[in-house]
Amino acid sequence: MRTPRTPEKIRVLIADDETLVRRGIRLILSQADDLEVVAEAADGGEAVELARHHRVDVALLDVRMPGTDGIDAAVRLASVSPHTACLMLTTFTEERSFSRALSHGVAGFLVKDIPPADLITAVRAASRGHAVASPQLTRRLFDRYVEHERPRAAARERVARLAERERAVLAHVAEGLANAEIAGLLHLSEGTVKATVRQVLTKLSCDNRVQAAVVAHQAGLTADRTAGTAGTARTAGEHA
Repeated sequence: MRTPRTPEKIRVLIADDETLVRRGIRLILSQADDLEVVAEAADGGEAVELARHHRVDVALLDVRMPGTDGIDAAVRLASVSPHTACLMLTTFTEERSFSRALSHGVAGFLVKDIPPADLITAVRAASRGHAVASPQLTRRLFDRYVEHERPRAAARERVARLAERERAVLAHVAEGLANAEIAGLLHLSEGTVKATVRQVLTKLSCDNRVQAAVVAHQAGLTADRTAGTAGTARTAGEHA
């Protein structure tokens, strides 16, 4: 009778500059028969070097570490060990790092006080190619997205009410250009630009050019200097 093949363990690397944190995570993961910690690193650079010599399925990387931080380590690991899934260990105070890490394809984020059972589940999920995030962070990220997306959506709606020439003028107002400069770029008279600015302020319910510029930036409105025609501008998401 053939002996059943023992499934390979999920090989984990832990990177955190605090020894007690690393030891605590190792202790938690050791409770799972299918997980094996193969390396520990005190900074991101060391984590990358260890990954060169150990097959690592999942890397648990502290976002903040001296020298090479967790996100930079994840970027380098993508080249050194492309099969390794990177999970970032973070706190609520490091939200500004989320978008940067996501843009580099990390597998997810875990808060450092994650329950032991959830940590084990997250490592298993990441090893299978699934995206992972602590429930607390998922809620926080959603709230943050909504908080920033609502003003952008409202601004895009306001800008959409403008005529093409008005949007083009507004795009240059947002660049801080004077009426004479805008007139030269759009091949219009300065008087026409001045009148158009007044129309824009009225339609946007803005008191001055500064307020209008803020709306333009929120809407992602940019002047299209490649078109070569007067009255051309693009908002975020539009194609030339």
